[in-house]
Amino acid sequence: MRNLQTLVISMLRSPDRRERAAQELGKTNLQWELLDAIDGKLLAWPVPEYLPKKVKRLLGFELMAGEIGAFLSHKKAWQACVDQQKPTLIFEDDFILHPQFEKTVDYLLTEYQDWNLVRLQALEDSPYRVIHKADDIVIAINEIDALGCTAYLVKPEAAQKLIDGARYIYEPIDHYIEHKAVHGLSFLAVRPYPSDISQSPTTVYRPDRASIRGWRKIKRSLARFADRHFSKHPWFPK
Repeated sequence: MRNLQTLVISMLRSPDRRERAAQELGKTNLQWELLDAIDGKLLAWPVPEYLPKKVKRLLGFELMAGEIGAFLSHKKAWQACVDQQKPTLIFEDDFILHPQFEKTVDYLLTEYQDWNLVRLQALEDSPYRVIHKADDIVIAINEIDALGCTAYLVKPEAAQKLIDGARYIYEPIDHYIEHKAVHGLSFLAVRPYPSDISQSPTTVYRPDRASIRGWRKIKRSLARFADRHFSKHPWFPK
């Protein structure tokens, strides 16, 4: 039996997505359970971890309620990883699995264990540097943020570091998890990714954001400079 906990983050009001996740995992031998997501629509405001004025100053925009709910949901999954003291496979409920998925997970659990956090999906392609290769499994470091948190593996020690670094919410979860300067973890990646995102409509309500330009971008750059050099707990470290 695998020393593995598998969690699917999903909202109670999304029964169709839960059913599709169950069907997808039914193709594997993984033992899994649902983790009720924190619904951004139902959050009680103000959210203690979220400081909107600072977020707007450093990002140039505020986070949507769904983004905050998603971040808190992943923190809930990290805490479950710490509580169980097992490597934990974390899914959002809009994943699809490629044929090599289960083989890849087993390889990471038994053969190549020199990792803390491994990306198994991405929204964007990224150039990468190979650090380990075995047959058709390539372990790499992405050279840019590949975005997305639909599927990843985390060990308990890393989950605790993610929790410790997330005292405040100041960026979307998929940016934070790549933010090594904050939590100190290198997010490795399996290439090609053994999981992908489905075409289900997102439950994170985020309208298209225009690029930050002109004076707004200058103001943001100045705010980040001040944060890096003068804050006791910088959100955007050097």
